[in-house]
Amino acid sequence: MPSRKFSKYMSKWLYGDDGYYATYKNIGKSGDFYTAVSTSKFFGGTIAKHIISLVDEGFLAKDGVVCEIGAHHGYFLADVIEFIYTLRPELLNSLKFVIIERFDDLQRFQKSYFADSFGDAVNLTHYKSLSELKCENAFFIANEIFDAFPCELYYKGKTARVDGHNVEFDIDDEWVKAKAKKYNKDRGEIAIGYEEFASEMALACGKFEFMSFDYGEMQARPDFSLRVYSKHEVIPFFDEDIKREELFAKSDITYDVTFEHVKDAYEDAGVKFIELKAQMVALIDMGILELLEMLKEKVDEKIYKQELEKAKMLILPNFLGERFKMIRFRKE
Repeated sequence: MPSRKFSKYMSKWLYGDDGYYATYKNIGKSGDFYTAVSTSKFFGGTIAKHIISLVDEGFLAKDGVVCEIGAHHGYFLADVIEFIYTLRPELLNSLKFVIIERFDDLQRFQKSYFADSFGDAVNLTHYKSLSELKCENAFFIANEIFDAFPCELYYKGKTARVDGHNVEFDIDDEWVKAKAKKYNKDRGEIAIGYEEFASEMALACGKFEFMSFDYGEMQARPDFSLRVYSKHEVIPFFDEDIKREELFAKSDITYDVTFEHVKDAYEDAGVKFIELKAQMVALIDMGILELLEMLKEKVDEKIYKQELEKAKMLILPNFLGERFKMIRFRKE
């Protein structure tokens, strides 16, 4: 493997022709990690309830676009649609559903899953990038997208390159150095591509709300968070026993998001920052408990308790509730 900057190495690991995300991967118990989507349908259900509130508020038109970015299986958007049908079925006839997905294999899987789930009742449109989408009014949703952007590694003034699978800090990169200074980092990850992503979204739609869930904090961590997930084992990237050549493109690689960087990227693109909340607080504020109460009235106690236990994993502080954050933006 030739020497390259770390962002190129990470991009190849995740998005190359044989990269980790280039083909379908199991998520959940049989995969490498859990997500909120794989944990409970009530994650998508709560977003559906929020979308309906946006329609009622008048922010999202009844014929607006509901767009998921980086849908992988398509389960999340399908859960959203299922709950919209339950809560406000007439909106399925007017809202437009879109997935932004760069990989053909995943597009085919998503189309097949939607056909099996909804038949002809739901019209799904695919685009490979936000730059292909042009709309007047939309709600954008993404789950764990910002931690999957390639990053550069920075350490005391130097940017990393990768020679084979060995990391060396010996590159002078003024852009990376300026970002590290801005976010008070003398070491850690500097994400690449947030600015372009925010600009593409701002150009794609005249009026929208964007909501995303990811792990991290508003301020940057003071150290490296880069890690590999392999069959639910978390392996620090700089662990002296790590076998990167064996994990490369076969496992997920990720890092904590610096939400201040995301916020700055969107504000620079002319999009207003609304809030950053713990996932626990966000889901409760958007009505997950009310949805569970509705379920309790309609099903037997055994099914209710099963779904309640799954939903608890979304909001319990020691699982996904506190470490994961929701960030929200609006372009008026």
